[in-house]
Amino acid sequence: MTSNKDFIDTSYYQHTLKSSFTCMGQGLHTGKNAVLRVLPGNENTGIVFERRDVDKSRSEIQASWQNISDTRFSITLSNALNVSVSTVDHIMAALYACDIDNARVLIDGPEIPIMDGSADIFVSLINQAGRQKQKAQRHALIVKQPVSVTDGEQFASFTPSPVSWLEMENECNSHKCHMTNGSFSAPIHRKIFEDELAAARVFVSSDQIDALRKRGLLQNGTLENSVLINNGTIVNKEGLRYDNEFIRHEMVTSLGAIALIGARVIGQFTGIYNDHRINEALIRKLINDKASWEYATLKKSHEYWTEVLKKQNKESPLVRKFISRFDYCIR
Repeated sequence: MTSNKDFIDTSYYQHTLKSSFTCMGQGLHTGKNAVLRVLPGNENTGIVFERRDVDKSRSEIQASWQNISDTRFSITLSNALNVSVSTVDHIMAALYACDIDNARVLIDGPEIPIMDGSADIFVSLINQAGRQKQKAQRHALIVKQPVSVTDGEQFASFTPSPVSWLEMENECNSHKCHMTNGSFSAPIHRKIFEDELAAARVFVSSDQIDALRKRGLLQNGTLENSVLINNGTIVNKEGLRYDNEFIRHEMVTSLGAIALIGARVIGQFTGIYNDHRINEALIRKLINDKASWEYATLKKSHEYWTEVLKKQNKESPLVRKFISRFDYCIR
C-alpha cells in the first residue's frame, strides 16, 4: 500500500534524466513529422526547447509562462526571435509529474509529436531513461493567498494547500456533452499521474473539426491520436480509457501549463470548464500578484506548512482538510 508520506515530495533536490530518449511522430495541428530527443539538463536551467531546424543562434526557447504565445487548442511557446514550438502541454506535464526539473528538448520541427494523443508515451520514456539527482535544491512557489480568474462559466484558481493538488469539474446537462462531464481531485504525484492521468487523450467534437482546420489546426487529427465525439457518442471503436477520460485529459493539459511556472507549485489548482486561455490568464495573475505567493526552496515550503499546521487546532477546517487528503491518497 502506498504510504501517505509518499504524496509529499521529500526529494528536496533537483533532478534530471539519467540518459536521453528519442521518439518521432507527427504534430496534431501542423501534421509535420518531427524527431524529438530529450537530454539531461544542467541544474537550475529548467526545461529548454531547441529547434534543430533553425539557426543555432535563435533556436532556444525556455519553457516559461512568459513565452506563451498561443493557446488555441494547445500551448505554443515562442522566443524573442519569433521561433516557436507548439503543443508542449503533454511533454511538459509528463516532465513535471515525473519530477524532472532540468532537461533539453531537441526537436527538428515546429510542433511536439502528438503520439497517441496522451502523455503516456512520454511518461514511459522518462521512466526508461531514469531520474538523476542533482546538487541544487528544488525551487517552490508557495501559494499563500487565493488567486482566481472567471470568464462566464469558466473558472480557475490557485489556493493555499500543503499538498500540491489538482481539482477539476465539468458538468453539462446537454446530451451532446455528457461524455465530457465529470470531476476529479488528486495530488500532483508521479504515481497518480502515471496510473490515473497520463493515458487520457485529446477529445474533439465532430462539429469542431471544420472550424479548427480552417484556422490551420487539427491537420493531423485521427482516431489514432484523438477521441472523436459525434452527437454525444464516442466514435473510436476501443471506446474510452477511463469513464471520465475528458476531465482527466484536462488535468494533464492544466498541469502542462502549471509546469511553465518553473517551480514546484505548493498549492491547489482548481478548474471549472477551464481551457488553455483561462489557465494562462490565471498563471499571469498569480505571478503578478506578488503578495499571494512566496518563492523558496521546496524544503522551506515544507517547513512553512509544518509551522502553519502546528499553530492550528486539530479540529480546524485547514487541518481536517489536510488529513482528508492523506486519507484519499491511501484509500
